[in-house]
Amino acid sequence: QIQLVESGGGLVQAGESLRLSCAASGRVFSINTMGWYRQAPGKQRELVATITHGGIPDYADSVKGRFTISRDNAKNTVSLQMNSLKPGDTGVYSCNAGALGAGGREEYWGQGTQVTVSS
Repeated sequence: QIQLVESGGGLVQAGESLRLSCAASGRVFSINTMGWYRQAPGKQRELVATITHGGIPDYADSVKGRFTISRDNAKNTVSLQMNSLKPGDTGVYSCNAGALGAGGREEYWGQGTQVTVSS
């Protein structure tokens, strides 16, 4: 099993910044890709950014140039630096980890952290 704990959410005004962090524990040696997803009220969960074990990032078009994902494999953490935040970035942000288990690929989720951007 893998446990993910997020931190860093909050309420900010448009144009401000926030940094989210996610710490993984448990069977961390099996983790490959990690990422951040968000879910706005009344909408489906969407991918924000992912990063491979080797550090290759990928971003949703809506956050390119504003958000930066990073990870520290030695500390088993993944972070999301969010700059120039917009009201449309509001939602519950969840950390995700993909791992290889005995039965194949497994996915794990954190409990989520609320990000609210006011206009």
